[in-house]
Amino acid sequence: MALPEELIETALRAADAAARELLMRADRPSSGVSTKSTDTDLVSDADRAAEQAIDEVLDTERPHDGRVAEEGGALTGSSGLWWVIDPLDGTTNYLWGIPHWAVSVAVCDRDGPVAGVVMHPSSRETFVALRGGGAWLGTRRLQISTPPELGRALVGTGFNYSAAERHRQAEVLVRALPQLRDVRRFGAAALDLAWVAAGRLDAFIERGVQQWDWMAGRLLVTESGGEVVLLDATDERPAGIAVAHPELVGAILALFEGGDPPGN
Repeated sequence: MALPEELIETALRAADAAARELLMRADRPSSGVSTKSTDTDLVSDADRAAEQAIDEVLDTERPHDGRVAEEGGALTGSSGLWWVIDPLDGTTNYLWGIPHWAVSVAVCDRDGPVAGVVMHPSSRETFVALRGGGAWLGTRRLQISTPPELGRALVGTGFNYSAAERHRQAEVLVRALPQLRDVRRFGAAALDLAWVAAGRLDAFIERGVQQWDWMAGRLLVTESGGEVVLLDATDERPAGIAVAHPELVGAILALFEGGDPPGN
């Protein structure tokens, strides 16, 4: 079994390989753009090239590990470890020239994420977390913000690709927004979670995100002292995630989800 420090170094090299590919393509005309789940759910040649860059690192350094990636599907491994990868979180931002997108790389065992990296190439910021070893931005150890009163909380969220779910999310915002300091919707869940860990947001909640969107960010939040609640899918709504300080997360869930907070 690899040492956690070795895994984080591999995660950094993989994320950096994707970031370099994406930065090289950022000022070029978009190519190979197509849709996935809906007409608003986009994928491009940049996504595919970034994932290939990650694959090349993992094929060389971790050939026996499993893999789950947004564009490439699943690969079964034999080591007991698997990588959860989003080569470009925030594709729409990237294609429209909005510099808020990220590369997210996490490695997991049966107990959850072991190491995670969320890289924001546009700002040259790299958020790193190691299970039991803390969450870091460069040399600064991250600590989640002291929880404000709900009315002073700055909350991140996102909107689903499904029109029906967007309608429900809009209805929730009508109820929630007057009871908060404000809401931010940046369009890259991995970065939103990293920003909660860094104290730039007080909470984040969204339905419709996938494990590659939040796996690395989940570890960043827990290692910075935050609480993560995974939201189960229902007959009407997709699964999701909510994160905040342990003393704030219940109020966020009650406001956005209604009723009793769901279990972890």
